[in-house]
Amino acid sequence: MSASAGEVARPTLRVRGLLGRAEPILITGGRAVADYREAFVGIDVAKLKNAIAIAEVGREGEVRFFGEVDASATSMRRVIGRIASRFDHVHFCYEAGPTGYGLYRLIRSLGQECTVVAPSLIPRKPGDRVKTNRRDAISLARLLRAGELTAVWVPDEGHESMRALVRARAAAVETLRVHRQQVGAFMLKQAVAIRARRAGRCVICAGIDNSGSITPRIRSPSRRWLRRCVSRKNGSNGWSVQSKSSSRPGRWRRSCGRFRHCVG
Repeated sequence: MSASAGEVARPTLRVRGLLGRAEPILITGGRAVADYREAFVGIDVAKLKNAIAIAEVGREGEVRFFGEVDASATSMRRVIGRIASRFDHVHFCYEAGPTGYGLYRLIRSLGQECTVVAPSLIPRKPGDRVKTNRRDAISLARLLRAGELTAVWVPDEGHESMRALVRARAAAVETLRVHRQQVGAFMLKQAVAIRARRAGRCVICAGIDNSGSITPRIRSPSRRWLRRCVSRKNGSNGWSVQSKSSSRPGRWRRSCGRFRHCVG
């Protein structure tokens, strides 16, 4: 039956695939959806070389060891660009440690995602005691893909510098305390009593009595004095304390001006 002159012909709908089912869109943004690839990269950082492993997305995705590369910024930048060119989206991760956050800032500057993992919160098997760079990198990549890793807060450069300064000062104070105790124990072993500071008098003048014995308090300015007055001599214990200035106490009193901070 022919259509009338005033009737417009309707376009025919062509069904592709199975009858009653819509065909999925295969092209999104100019590329096939099936070609979309995502990867999770685990990096075991070290001083000289970094071990890298790659885990592809999906439960059945391949997990392979990429290799060990030089830990320098130039080498890591080249390897990161090489891995990123093979995948559409890449996630990087590594354990927090003494190497700091330089690798994190490098990866972020290249436009990639990076996670710094807390080492104490990494899931581990009870009987797994073998620890190598290869196994650690593969384990990090697999756990990152499974979402089992816990990230730590990454400070900025200013906050990191201030934190390093505070920690260095705390370590120096602790070292000074330990060494002071060692010097005090050494002097006690040589039967040298360490008296407390007297009010209004310098510890050096307070330690000089009529017998010529000197019993100073262990202070940083007194270390030079200890080197002068402790000498090696023959005796029962091989060490004795002598004062070369016992006959000249006035010289010690004149030198008190150099130790004004010792005055109570």
